Amino acid sequence: MRHYTRQDIIRRVEEEDVEFIRLQFTDMFGNFKNMAVTASQLEKVLNNQCVFNGSAIEGFMTMQEPDMFLYPDLDTFEIFPWRPQQGKVARFICDVCRPDGAPFEGDSRHILKKVVQEAKQMGYLFKAGPECEFFLFDLAQDGSVTTETKEKGGFFDVGPVDAGENARREMVLTLEEMNFEVEASYHANAPAQHEIDFKYDGGLATADNLMTFRMAVRTIARRHGLQATFMPKPKSGVDGSGMHLNLSLHNADGANIFSDSSAEHGLSREGVHFIAGLLEHIDAVTAITNPLVNSYKRLVPGYGAPVYVAWSAAANRSALIRTGLKNGRVNRIELRSPDPSANPYLALAVCLAAGLDGIQRRLLPPERVDGNIYEMTEAERREHGIRSLPENLACALDALEADELLRGVLGERLFGSYLAVKRAEWKEYRTTVSEWEVGQYLNRF
Repeated sequence: MRHYTRQDIIRRVEEEDVEFIRLQFTDMFGNFKNMAVTASQLEKVLNNQCVFNGSAIEGFMTMQEPDMFLYPDLDTFEIFPWRPQQGKVARFICDVCRPDGAPFEGDSRHILKKVVQEAKQMGYLFKAGPECEFFLFDLAQDGSVTTETKEKGGFFDVGPVDAGENARREMVLTLEEMNFEVEASYHANAPAQHEIDFKYDGGLATADNLMTFRMAVRTIARRHGLQATFMPKPKSGVDGSGMHLNLSLHNADGANIFSDSSAEHGLSREGVHFIAGLLEHIDAVTAITNPLVNSYKRLVPGYGAPVYVAWSAAANRSALIRTGLKNGRVNRIELRSPDPSANPYLALAVCLAAGLDGIQRRLLPPERVDGNIYEMTEAERREHGIRSLPENLACALDALEADELLRGVLGERLFGSYLAVKRAEWKEYRTTVSEWEVGQYLNRF
């Protein structure tokens, strides 16, 4: 990760002919918000003097509370490659703070920073690497969004079958220009579905990168007349989009503490405890990592997504959690249920907190399951003690509300706001009559 000083920023803005600076922050749903200023206001930005109305952001402040301030993280300074070469546009990712400079407790970036600091106090450096899928759909002639695509590509297909190849190529080149280390990109399972994987990093940097990644992918897609969507399941009958999270802890010397060549299957005791913590809290975690009504239409049997709560070795993709291997050694724990609609700061915060809880309490997971769980009968799954993930958003929210650990991680303000908004979302969905219902029942009853 790059490190910029105040003078570095001033020099780059002058030398690169930057005219506009966007101050970006994230709401509790994982959407980028921003305000823009001209380069003439750079001193004000660097002095943490940019103010906004927090009551206008859902889940932030009430009307009677004071305005909020944006504190730019200098290391996130970036010049957008897709903007004009004269009068360039740059950005900072910002922390949200109160007038006295105290971090706003409802800022999801602050929530992740707190958990990362807790891990550091325990002697651990947290790293994460995402595997993010998305769809590229055609735009209508009037520019409106559709779920239409002319392509028929499948896993690892190439052009001309992979009609999104050129767009994906430009996305990768743009990301590399923004200092991403892209490890792989390819057509995924469903028609018009793609995946771009970038190198793991510290937890906070990874969350920042995911926010930047989604913005860049959407922007480049539009330049190709396409709509990029990170909606988990935009079409019936095909695989949904996941965002597998590869998690690891390292000590002060940089050694991966999940790896122990003398232990069974190369997994250390800390790694076992971390997995146990994730499994202990997974139902509540799912309310954050799979935050939409639509998320649970991906988490169904038959479409490659994890459905059953179990853990296994590297080769078993039917398990919710599996251990990753590199050169024959465990180097990460892969959680396969999250989807790309999640707020990355909150998703990483609750996953890390759950794993640390497992280490602190020395929890032990159930026995590993190395068989194909999808092919087991219901009786066989019961025999192995394998249960399912929450079947809908309401069930996940019930689990979140009952989880005291995650309540403490999220803080009372965000915890209460998130539950209220998501329960309202579920109620609206539950009371809406769908086209499927009309087609099934209107003429029959």
